[in-house]
Amino acid sequence: MINFTVIDRDGAGKLIEVPEGINLNLMEVLKASEYDILATCGGMALCATCQIEVIRGLENLKPAEDNELNMLDTLPNVSIDSRLACQLSVSEQLEGIIVKINSDLF
Repeated sequence: MINFTVIDRDGAGKLIEVPEGINLNLMEVLKASEYDILATCGGMALCATCQIEVIRGLENLKPAEDNELNMLDTLPNVSIDSRLACQLSVSEQLEGIIVKINSDLF
């Protein structure tokens, strides 16, 4: 199992547990866990409605690719810890991370 923590827009944290090898991205897991994620583009890194902030564990994630960086560059309130949940595959890289759903969007 892969375990990580999600902090919602109200500041409440919840441990999420997903099986390894489910072939989903973080955005899909967040939506399935009933978080209010729009994901307007369906995971193509074209809308940024799944933006999250990585509170802990950023160093464990694969670096963002150009299409993700380009989309993040268009947003007013991003930090070096911002990522698009649709671009993060559910794998051992997510084990133990803490992410916060961005409260400044939408």
